[in-house]
Amino acid sequence: MSARGVFYVHSAPPALCPHVEWAAAGVLGVPVSLPWSDQPAAPGTMRTELCWEGRPGTAAGIVSALRDWRLLRFEVTEDATPGCDGVRYSVTPSLGVFTAVIGANGDVHVPEDRLRSAMANAMAGKATFEYEVDRLLGKPWDDELEPFRRAGDGAPVRWLHAAG
Repeated sequence: MSARGVFYVHSAPPALCPHVEWAAAGVLGVPVSLPWSDQPAAPGTMRTELCWEGRPGTAAGIVSALRDWRLLRFEVTEDATPGCDGVRYSVTPSLGVFTAVIGANGDVHVPEDRLRSAMANAMAGKATFEYEVDRLLGKPWDDELEPFRRAGDGAPVRWLHAAG
């Protein structure tokens, strides 16, 4: 079974670009050479996109390989496959990793236990319910990444198929 998705690097220092390629190659099992371009939203950084096809769980593998690199802003998506939900990961230096299950129509699906935890935090006065729901839906990550997403409109995209 094959999954597909997109790996968006929204901002990376130029010195990290080859390391990002090596990390992606390690997960995909094929050489990766990405079309890097300047990121206008953060001068002095680079951006790229990679459409990939590989085994289910590839998105999680990419995130695991890069999650501790504090100078990167990136997202990885994986479309749903039979028996596996779609998923989106968003990563920023200030917020860390956000993970969301994505429905066929693009909506974020919130697991019951996370919703119950958010309600309990709001009822205990730890945060407002609005704040908790925003975090469940990834709003802080979307707010931080949106200027980087817009700056990448029209950028070149490459398709890569994983080995085996």
